[in-house]
Amino acid sequence: MMSDNKAKLRQDLGLADICAIGLSAAIGVSIFSVVAPAAGVAGPAMLIALGCAAVPMVLFAIVYAFMTIAVPRTGASYVWPTLFIHPLVGFLIGWLRIIGCAGGLYIMATVFTGYLQRLVDVPYLPVVLIMLTLPLILNFFGGGFVGRVARVLVVLKLIALTCFIAYGLPQIESANLVPFAPAGLLGIGAAIPLLVGLFTGIESAAEAGEEIRNRGKVIAKGLAIASTIAFLIYLGTFLVTVGVLGAPVTAVSYAPVGDAGQALGNWTGPLILMTALLSITAAMNALMMIFARFLFAMGRDGALPQSLGKLNARFGTPHIALLVAYLFSIACLLLPDELLFLFLAANLPTMLKYGANCFASILLLRRQPELHLSSGFGMKRRPLIYVSAAGVFCSVLMMGLGATADWRPYALLGAWAILGVVYWWFVGRRAT
Repeated sequence: MMSDNKAKLRQDLGLADICAIGLSAAIGVSIFSVVAPAAGVAGPAMLIALGCAAVPMVLFAIVYAFMTIAVPRTGASYVWPTLFIHPLVGFLIGWLRIIGCAGGLYIMATVFTGYLQRLVDVPYLPVVLIMLTLPLILNFFGGGFVGRVARVLVVLKLIALTCFIAYGLPQIESANLVPFAPAGLLGIGAAIPLLVGLFTGIESAAEAGEEIRNRGKVIAKGLAIASTIAFLIYLGTFLVTVGVLGAPVTAVSYAPVGDAGQALGNWTGPLILMTALLSITAAMNALMMIFARFLFAMGRDGALPQSLGKLNARFGTPHIALLVAYLFSIACLLLPDELLFLFLAANLPTMLKYGANCFASILLLRRQPELHLSSGFGMKRRPLIYVSAAGVFCSVLMMGLGATADWRPYALLGAWAILGVVYWWFVGRRAT
């Protein structure tokens, strides 16, 4: 049973923290890697696909802003389906996200190591382990500390990427943007699911809903600011990359943004490499915060062992949940070391989370309209239902598009889901 009489987290997060945590999570690994396959299938028209890919995230952000104001909860993506759909659905969302978040942390650690090895000769495995340990240490000092670290890292990477864009725009070769759409509308459509992942994580601060001050005033504004900044940074970075290198060269590059930086001049190449390192570090910090928060929420409610719901007496942080999240990320060393497999394993639970919470929003709006009225949310109830339904459709569509690429992540998540159902039936069901 959900209870408000258990461990409470401090309200340390404000508007700047919401923006910083969202931008930390969103502008991470993908901006430095996904431009290559997108340029390969769509050419320069990937810029149009980028605009289309932003649409689902706008829908999700609206839903998350409303739900965070109406029903503020830490571990929101687990709590909302539990309350408004069914406890088993909420449990499975959280259960599957264990693999999703652990896999995401591992992906970032490996990509960070790859970029670092371009600068200095370092051993692979020790650096991966250090990078998995760093967010554990940073998050131990509380949500406010995480927000302050995120603000510093976000400012640094935004300055660096803005310099790259400002320096690169005048040097774009118009010939590199022709033909603009070599594969036509089909190519643009094929690039959209590749680019949707750029925007996942914008809503990260909503996962710490109980820790946000003045939620009604800051959450919607924070998500809107973070989404707008992220889109402009992506648009400028991709335009410069394709405009400087050309789509054919971009498509075959392992580090296209870095290669574009090197093509622009001696100082821009190292700048982009350092920006990649900062971006990935910030994203790992934000993801560890999300991971620990939903484990904490599930432990506090008894869906997982209740020790996960304990807080550190000094810092008020879910220290046991943080440690368990860290151990799961270490366990990902046992998974296949293939980015496509890892990206699907990490992204599928995220898309499922979005769809379930959009559906939870529909049920809330229909069954408990008084929560919408009391929230003071700016959008009326019926349009919000339509937005939520569109979010469900987009999430299902995104999950289906990856099925032909690699079946193994679906098998892994299916087996993990079956194990979760067994655990919930014999243990978690009694509590939830």
